[in-house]
Parts: sequence; structure tokens; C-alpha cells
Amino acid sequence: MLEQFQELLKWEKQVNDYQALNWGNLWEATLETLYMTSISVLATFIIGLFLGLVLFLTDKGNAWENTVVNRIVSAFVNIFRSIPFIILIVLLIPFTKIMMGSMLGPNAALPSLIIGSAPFYARMVEIALREIDKGVIEASHSMGATNSTIIFKVLIPESLPALISGITVTAISLVSFTAMAGVIGAGGLGHFAYLYGFQSNKPIITFIATVAILILVFIIQFVGDFFTKHTDKR
Repeated sequence: MLEQFQELLKWEKQVNDYQALNWGNLWEATLETLYMTSISVLATFIIGLFLGLVLFLTDKGNAWENTVVNRIVSAFVNIFRSIPFIILIVLLIPFTKIMMGSMLGPNAALPSLIIGSAPFYARMVEIALREIDKGVIEASHSMGATNSTIIFKVLIPESLPALISGITVTAISLVSFTAMAGVIGAGGLGHFAYLYGFQSNKPIITFIATVAILILVFIIQFVGDFFTKHTDKR
């Protein structure tokens, strides 16, 4: 009987916590997560695409073959994609303070998000480019196409489905990165779940924030799959 009464009290507490939920704060946190994710995805796509192209083109047998440059870029990519994100945030605190003037808020999370995800995406770009049929590239060379033409008319269009699929995976990872960044004051749903859920001992709030993050992930995956299928020529 006592156990049933305790369970009833717990259930009543969860209901009260849910009713006390400030939906305005939840919406604001969702917008902050969307802001951090969208800016980071855009920057990651541009930087990652550039690094991936450099890795591919400077490799042995390709247009810009250069062992020194390839090894330097490869080392940079390997180092930064290997550092756990939560550690990277701490390591970049001085840099973030110089760039953004603070280590708190959505803008302060952007340097860590971009630096943490761009090298990861660069490897995915390199892999996508390696899967292009060599014959297509050689045929373009034989017809007198310049390197820039080959990049924008052959390499990127031919690897576009894989590039979109890769940025979709990266965007989903960035959503989880924003949640981790939120725990140390970057804002967003991670901060909301930690502050109003965990620290306030309100599991229902943490659960609702988790559901909101899952919805964002499902939307990103759906949009990514849609564009991947519509750009795949096979």
C-alpha cells in the first residue's frame, strides 16, 4: 500500500511538472538549437567540401598531386575529427572568447561546432569523390576541360547524392553536439533539458526536450533522404 501511495505521489509530481512547463522557453530553446545547427551545417558544408576536394585532388595521381599539402591537410583533419566534442569545447574556450567575446550563448558554440564537424565531413567528401568513375574524369581531361570545370561540372555533380547523404549524417551529429554544448551554457534544447529538467529534478522536462530533439533529427533525415533520392541518377 505504501509503495502504491509513493508511486501515486511520483505520478502527481510528473503531472504538476508538466503543467508548470514554460512552453515559451521550450520554443526559444528549439529556435536556438535550429540556429546553431543551421549555421554550423552551412559552414561545415563549405569548409568540409573545400578540405575534401583538397584531400582528393592533392592525392597521388590526381590533378593537384602534392604529397606535402595532402599530408598537412590530412593530419589536420585526422586530429580534429578524433578529439571528443566535449573536450574540444574546453580546448577552444580561449579561441571562442577571442572570436565571440564570450563562451556563453548560441553564437559561442559555433566555432566548436564547425571545427568539430568540418573535418569529419571532409573525410566523407573525400570518400564520395573517390567513388566517382575514373573514366569520367579522364574523358573530361581528354576533351580539354580545365580543373575548375572538372570540379564544378564533374566531381561535385557526380558525387552530389553522397555529399547530401554525408551532410545529412553530419547535421544529425551537430544536433547532438548542440545538446552537449548546451550543458555548458550554449543554450538550446540541451541547456533547457539540463537546467529545467536535470538540475530541477523534473524528468518529464528532460523527456520533452529529448522528444523535441528527436523530432528535429527525424525532419533532418527525411529532408536529407528526399534530396539524396532526387539527385541520384542511378
